[in-house]
Amino acid sequence: MWLFLAFLSVPLIEIALFIQIGGAIGLWSTLGIVVLTAVIGTFLVRTQGALALQNLRQSFGTLSDPSEPLAHGAMILVSGALLLTPGFFTDAIGFALLIPAVRSAVFRYLKARIKVKSFEMGSAPRQRHPQDPTIIDGDFKEVPRDPNAPPSGWTKH
Repeated sequence: MWLFLAFLSVPLIEIALFIQIGGAIGLWSTLGIVVLTAVIGTFLVRTQGALALQNLRQSFGTLSDPSEPLAHGAMILVSGALLLTPGFFTDAIGFALLIPAVRSAVFRYLKARIKVKSFEMGSAPRQRHPQDPTIIDGDFKEVPRDPNAPPSGWTKH
């Protein structure tokens, strides 16, 4: 339901803002602002995205929790999409998401609402006991084949 309301209300807000701002400053000024915010937003998304990628690499290098740099990268990606969408409301949200303090606040809000059950890092897989009783866990050992033996499944008659 929330997604439906967002898809319904955002275009209505954008149309209302276009009418209000276009009536106050004129058509060409309004279109110029929309194009200018897209250009400035693209530049800012590139610089902020590079910083987020650097932070992500650093968290992987120190084997720390990468969830915050990943969330910042995702919010920068959403910000870029909003800034390329023509409109004043989406531009305001897009520029807000480019501010690191706003992204951190959004991350803290989402982190408080999401519960992570497990998080693992490293190359060695952890042994897990199967939940399904029909699954049999086993190991195998490869036995060298006798070169004089007949192919598998064949018998001599």
